[in-house]
Amino acid sequence: MIIQACGQSETKEDETLVWTTGEDNDTSQNNNSEEGDGQSSEEQAEEGNDSQESGSFVLPNIDLRNWKVTLPVGNNGKPIEVEPPEILDYATNETLLPFMYNDSIDGSLVFYTYPGVTTPNSSRSRTELREQMVPGSNSTNWTFAQGGTMKGEMSMEEISKDGDGKYHRTIIMQIHGRLTNEQRDLIGEDDNNAPPVLKIYWQNGIIRVKSKVLKDESTSGTALLYTDAWTDDDGFNFSEEVGFDRFSLEVKASEGRMEVILNKSESIVFSGLSMDKWSVFENYFKAGNYLQTTDEGAFAKVKIYELEVNH
Repeated sequence: MIIQACGQSETKEDETLVWTTGEDNDTSQNNNSEEGDGQSSEEQAEEGNDSQESGSFVLPNIDLRNWKVTLPVGNNGKPIEVEPPEILDYATNETLLPFMYNDSIDGSLVFYTYPGVTTPNSSRSRTELREQMVPGSNSTNWTFAQGGTMKGEMSMEEISKDGDGKYHRTIIMQIHGRLTNEQRDLIGEDDNNAPPVLKIYWQNGIIRVKSKVLKDESTSGTALLYTDAWTDDDGFNFSEEVGFDRFSLEVKASEGRMEVILNKSESIVFSGLSMDKWSVFENYFKAGNYLQTTDEGAFAKVKIYELEVNH
């Protein structure tokens, strides 16, 4: 995989990693719960980028018609998931209110989570949105050849610290892979889970990005579908420290290429053979608060002011 980081002050090269400088910047067929760790309509894009005002209250600019949310609480060991259209009533939904609520002063939607009930392929809990291109269904997703863009404005409101006094970390955006039913059956899996090709963390006030690479770039065909064919790259930290301030992120996916842009000024581009071969998977966007600890008493509150997805 080739990684290009624009706006950096140093150049580092090896066989698989290139740093450059520049002036510019799941589950079974019968279960909707996925993963381990909505496509926005044209009408959404026309609604504008500014937060909507209702009297003296400011509301977040997020169209939830194509998103479901997973919560850190559940029944019989399974996390509760709220899909459209029920998610649209989050402000009056007693199940959602503790975890997903408006801050009408600054116009954000707050995602609160703590260690609790987890999805089948993860040991960590979340209050996190999952894109649903067809509301209420996980079955329609997108490929890198089809492409997609997710833009958001966010901030960390509050997060706990570990026993050494360091902030815990949480994943705030993802691109997650998914097996089709045919692929799932072909390799004998019992769910549709595939790895996340992109994980964006808030970590000690820094935005950190991790992607997947093949353990062996000669892997091909059906072997690409197995989770253990892939591993995490070394990760990349943006140079700008966001701390607890508001910041913007843009994620662009296209055939053989993925780019993450922070505050419209610094970007990292992923390309190369591993990205080319990722085209075997379907994908979906995620955004919210996926806490990366099981420490007792841990918690995080992530604010999203604006969120838009286009394909």
